[in-house]
Amino acid sequence: MAHLSYEQRYTIEVLLNAQKSKIEISETLSLDKSVIYREINRNCDYRSGLYKARLAQNKYEYRLKNKPKKIKATEAIKERVNSLIKEDYSPEQVVGFMKKNKEDTISHETIYQLIWKDKKAKGDLHTHLRRKGRRYRKRGASKDSRGIIIGRVGIEKRPPEAENRTEFGHLEVDTIIGKDHKGAIITLNDRASGVVWMGKTNSKDADEVKEKLAEMLEEIRPYIKSITGDNGKEFSGHQYITDEYCDFYFANPYSPWERGSNENLNGLIRQYIPKKSNFEDYTDEDIKAIQNKLNNRPRKRYNYETPIFVMENLLFNPKVAFVA
Repeated sequence: MAHLSYEQRYTIEVLLNAQKSKIEISETLSLDKSVIYREINRNCDYRSGLYKARLAQNKYEYRLKNKPKKIKATEAIKERVNSLIKEDYSPEQVVGFMKKNKEDTISHETIYQLIWKDKKAKGDLHTHLRRKGRRYRKRGASKDSRGIIIGRVGIEKRPPEAENRTEFGHLEVDTIIGKDHKGAIITLNDRASGVVWMGKTNSKDADEVKEKLAEMLEEIRPYIKSITGDNGKEFSGHQYITDEYCDFYFANPYSPWERGSNENLNGLIRQYIPKKSNFEDYTDEDIKAIQNKLNNRPRKRYNYETPIFVMENLLFNPKVAFVA
């Protein structure tokens, strides 16, 4: 990018006053016409539209003086970043959180480079990433062999408030299965705030899942408006939930994006409970601790506020807006 001198800016002012075109000015100064267009647009008086050399020079010097300086990864910054990574913040969450708290930080790309460097040195920072540093695999097109649930109501009948994420109480539900298909964890999340509840069961038996889900819903009974699940047989007791709590809707088969929040949530949980884990190794207290950690981690889509904070504002201060 060409940086103009004050003399060149003065020449532009004189030629404009002489009714010369921008192309003629560029030819006189031997500069590309795009440089002249950009200079006039950026540095003219926005109120009058007039171009003055002194004003243009002042604007240029102000931008130069206030240009953000690239922050180097000092030892203090590295130590702070490492401490947040060890709290299971993602690199993006680290950057967002530090900026929000007016701390010097580095880019999330630089943080990833530090993590990979640490991994090569036999460090453990990568184990705090959601996928432990593994690559995503491509999704296959495997068919779902599960049958149709009796009395299911499709997601197309769900109220628009649930889709728009404008109010608390529209929930999504799913189950995570333990090693050798023994044991299950019910995951329940609010679409608007991202708050999660988790409950452990001995199996995916529909009656057991129904009873545990009801127990989890009691905690927020006054605020529940709808629940959306997949077509797993474990939710065949949905009618009881509808009669006691709220309408229960089912996503379309092969459409995981319709429950995107819960799909993402289950990925977050796998950071703490990897696939093929034996659920007998996790107590109810362990599950509760993971739940609390997830609810108090800042989220990018909420401008790095925590789900708990967002939930409280949706319930008690609805004028506060969040990015969904």
